[in-house]
Amino acid sequence: MQATNITNPAYFHKVVDCQWACPAHTPVPEYIRLIGQGRYTDAYMINWVSNVFPGILGRTCDRPCEPACRRGRVEENNGAKPEPVAICRLKRVAADFKDDVKARMPTVLPPNGKRVACVGAGPASLTVARDLVPQGYAVTVFEGESKAGGFVRTQIPKFRLPESVLDEETGYILDLGVDFRPGQRIDSLKTLLGEGYDAIFIGSGAPRGRDLEAPGRKEAAAHIHIGIDWLMSVSFGHITTTAERVIVLGGGNTAMDCCRSARRMGGKDVKVIVRSGFEEMKASPWEKEDAQHEGIPILNYHVPKSFEHDNGKLTGMMFEIVRAEYDAKGRRSLIPTGEPDVFVSCDEVLVAVGQENAFTWIERDCGIEFDKWGLPVLTEDTFQSTLPNVFFGGDSAYGPKNIITAVAHGHEAAVSIDRLLHGEDVTQRPAPMVNLMSQKMGIHEWSYKNAVSNDVRFKVPWTTAEKALASIKVEVELGFDAATAFKEASRCLNCDVQTVFKGNLCIECDACEDICPMDCITFTTNGEEADLRTRLKAPATHAEQDLYVSGGLPTGRVMVKDEDVCLHCGFCAERCPTGAWDMQKFLLNTTQAGPRARDTKSAAAHPNVTEAA
Repeated sequence: MQATNITNPAYFHKVVDCQWACPAHTPVPEYIRLIGQGRYTDAYMINWVSNVFPGILGRTCDRPCEPACRRGRVEENNGAKPEPVAICRLKRVAADFKDDVKARMPTVLPPNGKRVACVGAGPASLTVARDLVPQGYAVTVFEGESKAGGFVRTQIPKFRLPESVLDEETGYILDLGVDFRPGQRIDSLKTLLGEGYDAIFIGSGAPRGRDLEAPGRKEAAAHIHIGIDWLMSVSFGHITTTAERVIVLGGGNTAMDCCRSARRMGGKDVKVIVRSGFEEMKASPWEKEDAQHEGIPILNYHVPKSFEHDNGKLTGMMFEIVRAEYDAKGRRSLIPTGEPDVFVSCDEVLVAVGQENAFTWIERDCGIEFDKWGLPVLTEDTFQSTLPNVFFGGDSAYGPKNIITAVAHGHEAAVSIDRLLHGEDVTQRPAPMVNLMSQKMGIHEWSYKNAVSNDVRFKVPWTTAEKALASIKVEVELGFDAATAFKEASRCLNCDVQTVFKGNLCIECDACEDICPMDCITFTTNGEEADLRTRLKAPATHAEQDLYVSGGLPTGRVMVKDEDVCLHCGFCAERCPTGAWDMQKFLLNTTQAGPRARDTKSAAAHPNVTEAA
């Protein structure tokens, strides 16, 4: 294998598993360390730069960072499944305990004469506005509803996300100087194009819920509701009660929000029924657990056959029982078991079987191409449509996903708009800003706490069930207090503090290999990667994570380190008699709209990682 090029920003970024997995690439260990130090405002602002909505995401994020957390691979938990650091809930801690941050919002540059329109006031559009307004752009955000937030406001129940948090964090962006137009729904893209905007960003979401056509659907229509429409009506107070017996169809997070909302609005017998297996449900594991915790059963492998009614009055649903079978390629088929169909009585059905885009307001002759699924054809990574000054992001771009993905789209689209309106090639993407800094403070002392905590994940306290289920506006999760937040933050392994090896200082005493608690360092003869992975002190089986390979050492051997299971404990650097190992903090920040995003030199090539002593 060739010696590892640690000047490539992607190398150490990939080692910081949580940041690599986050669509917005938030520097997770950096803000967790600040929380552990009680520097909540600093931790909040690091989040705000990357993910824009720390208080919102600290309650509602889909947490792609947590399954990637190294804790889940290296921790022993008395035979139980190891649990990642509570990254998402620590984000909320920063939001809950921060000081006033208004003075730390960006300074807005003088107007640059460019006008940008954003359609929809959801997380993608607000991120575009947050990035472009400080650069002097005049940004107008059109929103059909009376407040900003998009589906975050209308689809996420108040017991998960209080309205005050939404108002606060959308307000930080609007107060930068956004021209916010509430109650103005765009019904013609051609008309908007004619208003002279230099660029248009479409972040209008996936506003149409899929229906379920089955016998009895039309006759019992008064008692059957599309889940996202029903949640919106609940959010605006148009619906305040529900029937006692409710069936929720669907296995995603929307279905979980529907069933938990119905439970709080008078539903005494609320069931979730899905056609897939429980493990295959698209809902986040914790969303399923929360629903079950509130006494809501989930019935799986039930395929809807009909809505049963008595002269239009819904009486229940009939389901076929199936099982899952998989072919050689892992494709699933649902096969009838032959058991008798099952009747489940109910008075109301909420259909939450998916969402889709609805671009009826975009004329098909305006220059924007759509694919066979009705989604816009976009240039990869730029979010630019076939009409060069029109961009898409969030659910509007590639279909329904989640909030943090919408934020990531917004950042990238803002870079594209910024480059386009300065005459730059939007396909040239700016490289991230990166830094490596030694954490040495003395001979073998570090500026970070490198002792590995053996604590298991701490539980977030809940409001009592009686109080939580009595009102749809009572927040269920209470969040960590400061003491518990400190203990949970201490579980972080500081994966961004990298073990950096300098072969010219190595005397091959193998002391680092001997002391490594994970056996992830090996001195051996070089070879092809597949062969080398099997010859290490502990075989490196996770091929997605790279091996750190040195250049040739005096004996002809190389140092090989398995990055996958390293604890970043620093024992190798503490034991090394020559300083060949050092613990260096790797900080990566993605480049956002602004002068650096328009620097064609930095956009054309990866910069070297800078090292500071």
